[in-house]
Amino acid sequence: MASSSNPAFSNPAFQEQRPGLTPPAAQTQFGAASAQAVDVAAQAQLEGAFAAPPAGAIQTGRMTVEDTVLKTLSLFGILLVTAVVGWIWTMSGVTPENPAAVNMAPWLIGALGGFVLSMIVIFTSRKKIRPALIFAYAAFEGLFIGGISAFFEFMWPGIVVQATLATLSVVGVTLALFASGKVRASAKATKVFLIAMIGYLVFSLVNVVMMMFGAFSGPDSAGPFGMRSEPSFILGIPWGVIIGVFVVIMAAYSLVLDFDSIQQGVRNGAPRQFGWLGAFGIMVTVVWLYIELLRMIAILRGNN
Repeated sequence: MASSSNPAFSNPAFQEQRPGLTPPAAQTQFGAASAQAVDVAAQAQLEGAFAAPPAGAIQTGRMTVEDTVLKTLSLFGILLVTAVVGWIWTMSGVTPENPAAVNMAPWLIGALGGFVLSMIVIFTSRKKIRPALIFAYAAFEGLFIGGISAFFEFMWPGIVVQATLATLSVVGVTLALFASGKVRASAKATKVFLIAMIGYLVFSLVNVVMMMFGAFSGPDSAGPFGMRSEPSFILGIPWGVIIGVFVVIMAAYSLVLDFDSIQQGVRNGAPRQFGWLGAFGIMVTVVWLYIELLRMIAILRGNN
């Protein structure tokens, strides 16, 4: 299995387990007792397995794809609720007399809170999974999404519906292709993806620094996205849109890696609570995808 780039899946529970690496202590503890008990109980267990209904995550205490899907939906439910709060809060000061009084507080609070909580979840997940922190992350991400969506909608009416439909389309197609087996992660593709991701992060950092120091704030400034907004075209396509398409492809492949990691966690028999970590990882990628699509559509509409 190719290793996921999403730090949420760096936990050993989502990594491929090599055969023959069972710790000697575990072998000593369970080997002799299991060998004696299996022959006696095997027939009864087999009969009971056929008679019992299918066991789910609750009965087995293990991670399942279905349970992870339910956890993912519950996190997005929290995100949608707080996104509404963030939207209303952002637009609370806007009036016909003062249409530009957009409140940036939800955007900033959500972004900072979401980043801090994501780091805590990632770095503490090797010791303990804390669903409450993941719920809080989803709530802060909702504030951020609601705030930034309201701002973009204020600047480009109708853009939120467009970005939402585009996000659902990319996630749906990626999931369908993965479920059908037509798209799978590979070690070679993942290496290329990781190199591209590092390059994109460096580009984004340089872009932010240049924007902070006013490199794009002159009278000839092309737009609010720094180098992405530069009025240069390749085959008639804005430079920022080409970057956006490239990033959307990376986000789609990141989703493939996320799905693959969740399947590996299920195969490893990871405890049920790791489903929350899988749901958290999916949310991180989908939020990234939505923001990139929002930005790409804004650049397209800004050049019309």
